[in-house]
Amino acid sequence: MTSFVAHRNGQAATAEELAPLAFAGYAHFTAMQVRGGRVRGLDLHLERLRTASVELFGRALPDDQVRSYLRAALEAGPADLSLTATVYSRAGEFTAAGTGAEPEVLVRTGPPSAGPAGPLALAAVEHERFLPAVKHVGEVAKTYFLRQAVAQGFDDAAFVDRRGRLSEATIWNLAFWDGDSVVWPQAEVLGGMTMSIVRRQLDRLGLPQRVQDITLDDVPTLAGGVVMNSWTPGVAVSRIGAVSLPEAPSFLELLHKAYEAESPTAP
Repeated sequence: MTSFVAHRNGQAATAEELAPLAFAGYAHFTAMQVRGGRVRGLDLHLERLRTASVELFGRALPDDQVRSYLRAALEAGPADLSLTATVYSRAGEFTAAGTGAEPEVLVRTGPPSAGPAGPLALAAVEHERFLPAVKHVGEVAKTYFLRQAVAQGFDDAAFVDRRGRLSEATIWNLAFWDGDSVVWPQAEVLGGMTMSIVRRQLDRLGLPQRVQDITLDDVPTLAGGVVMNSWTPGVAVSRIGAVSLPEAPSFLELLHKAYEAESPTAP
């Protein structure tokens, strides 16, 4: 049984159906790790797709319909895999039309991933994403800044907004530790699913967290930092730009504990 599946609206996609999408860039998506046929934060993924569809297309598919498409792809692959669900419209891009067509869903699966081991050194780059609350496709800046960072001897890049605040990293959310509380950057960012899972589980566990402005000048006052995304609830960050961060194994352990407290569900 292969990990690689491509479905369009719940059915195996043909090359003819996929060809136009290879040249399209007006769509949004969500990415998840599936283990044992189950997903953590499924409700959050469905909410993300629903909200982004209304923003980009003026309408959204019912959750039950989207779940049926996810199930179809999962049934065609192994129990553990990576899954990306992309929502697009036949109206395509570079046209004023598009709010009348029903959105369609492309589901792609592949081998499971747990992300890099870390710790990671992040270059600090001045950048703000367009429509930061939407996980949309075609963001050339993410790959561009990643490659620029690696060429400079870093592992990846973190973004600094026009006010000098750290916001997020290329495909990651940022989180910091002050020794007692989890500290989330105050900025316009994409609310990651893993970040959302961790935040609600920290609340349920009664563990302190807060949101605040964090600049590069603030980094030396912090007791640790991580990046997180659908791969993992925490990979240690050793430095941002020229500023080092201390190791914080208890912080990583706390984030993983919060993530694992979320019960996975089947689509």
